Amino acid sequence: MGRLSYYRRVFAAYLTPASSQLTFWHDLPDVNTHSFSQLLGEYYMSFVQKADHSTVDHSGIPVLDYRGEIGRQHNPIAIAQWGLGNFNLFQRDRNPLHRQKFLLAADWLVHELEPNSHGIPVWNHHFDWEYRSTLKAPWYSALAQGQGISLLVRAHQHTRESRYLFAAERAFQSFQLPVEQGGITYTDQAGNIWFEEYLVSPPTHILNGFIWAAWGVHDFALATGSSSAASLFDRAAQTLLANLARYDLGFWSLYELAGLPLPMLASPFYHRLHIAQLRIMQRLTGQVEFQDYADRWQRYAASSLKRTRALALKSAFKLCYY
Repeated sequence: MGRLSYYRRVFAAYLTPASSQLTFWHDLPDVNTHSFSQLLGEYYMSFVQKADHSTVDHSGIPVLDYRGEIGRQHNPIAIAQWGLGNFNLFQRDRNPLHRQKFLLAADWLVHELEPNSHGIPVWNHHFDWEYRSTLKAPWYSALAQGQGISLLVRAHQHTRESRYLFAAERAFQSFQLPVEQGGITYTDQAGNIWFEEYLVSPPTHILNGFIWAAWGVHDFALATGSSSAASLFDRAAQTLLANLARYDLGFWSLYELAGLPLPMLASPFYHRLHIAQLRIMQRLTGQVEFQDYADRWQRYAASSLKRTRALALKSAFKLCYY
């Protein structure tokens, strides 16, 4: 059922004329150079295309069309990214429409933050999703927690309204707890900490989700002066430095570290995203190793031979596991 459902989603997303949820996710990964001119300025990626997403509900909140049984849904990650993209645009053009949209997203995040089964405040996805096994609704994600925080602390800085910071503080609790206690943090046998995009066992350490989630911790530390948040971000950066070689196949990057016999390579989009994220990590931490890996992976992407090899293995993975 998983494989059949996967191919139905791919067919609907890529081979039908209307936009789908994949249209939203697959924008152009970039390093937003404007973001480094001030603390908690523009977000680290531009998200300009996402800011223009026009499929919304009656309140103006973005919805994504997953087609089939899932249909149109609110996705807290998408709403946070839409808000961050509009925040970036407002910082540049002071257009009140962009301000209205980023605050609309922030208000939705405040309202929709709810306790999970352990009583920890999270942003839930209220639809089932197939990954290694089916994630049953409601499910939550470190990626949503991190990007929600990134938007809320910027909304607080802009408006000085305490409810935004209060919601960010509540959401940050999830980073301070292990998965088994309702949090989103996993500590491996080497003492490395991971923020898990999908909470499955064993954990899969999805690279892009881990990095995006870590930026939320970094932004929370900037907004609050929290030494524990700053320390947590530093530990996450050290985890990344210690494990980047595991994501490097010598010709392409991996999407995750699931430990399967056939590894899951990043798609061309996610490989480009990894490169942008590592360049941003270098700017945030000063660690030159992040830049070195970004340059190496950029060289992989420039090689037609390596791209073809990566595509072949990616296709084989999908045939075997989906």
